[in-house]
Amino acid sequence: MLLSKAWTLFEADKRIEGFSPQTLKAYRLQSFLLIGYFKDIEMELLDTNQLKEYLAISGKHLKPASLAHRIRFMKSFFRWSHEEGYLSKNPTSKIKEPKVGKRIPKYLTEREIEHLRESCHSAMEKAIFEFMFSTGCRIGEIVALEKNHINWSNQSAIVRGKGDKKREVYFNTRCDIWLKRYIESRTDNNPAIFVTVRQPHKMSVAQMRYIIKRISNRA
Repeated sequence: MLLSKAWTLFEADKRIEGFSPQTLKAYRLQSFLLIGYFKDIEMELLDTNQLKEYLAISGKHLKPASLAHRIRFMKSFFRWSHEEGYLSKNPTSKIKEPKVGKRIPKYLTEREIEHLRESCHSAMEKAIFEFMFSTGCRIGEIVALEKNHINWSNQSAIVRGKGDKKREVYFNTRCDIWLKRYIESRTDNNPAIFVTVRQPHKMSVAQMRYIIKRISNRA
């Protein structure tokens, strides 16, 4: 089977399993790089040494964590192909991931948090910051929030996290105030909690990341 055909089937299978759009997007990039290196050849023609050579050359300037991600994709892709009967053997079974040291968690001081809070200029920025600060949610979870996910009576929200799992998070009174002020200031009917300013529609992860970066630069 050609690499491109196997990838198409692999992606469809993982989408059915409930893999997140972000994971599939990352895997899609890795598949393009793999196919770009070997061209669209028959999978059966690839052996362990060729794949190790690909990792050594393509991963020369990658950090250990990025190289580990590439290897995880390859191992998942080729293991699946073998289990589905498209390969007689799995050429990645003996390929190991590089050791990645554990990162020390970074955190903000109380003073830094106040600087960020003061650097929020609009009701939208204040609502985003306060919700992120009080709930600890990821950006992807926040942009997916809709108005009917909020329980105002107990200051909580249902968010959808990794693996499409739902959980309840709680926000503080300051967040409650700014969320309501922001929502009341809008004139659109979009169900999303956070929308773009022009032609309001649900924010993307990149758009919200830009807003957070803008606040950070001010601070």
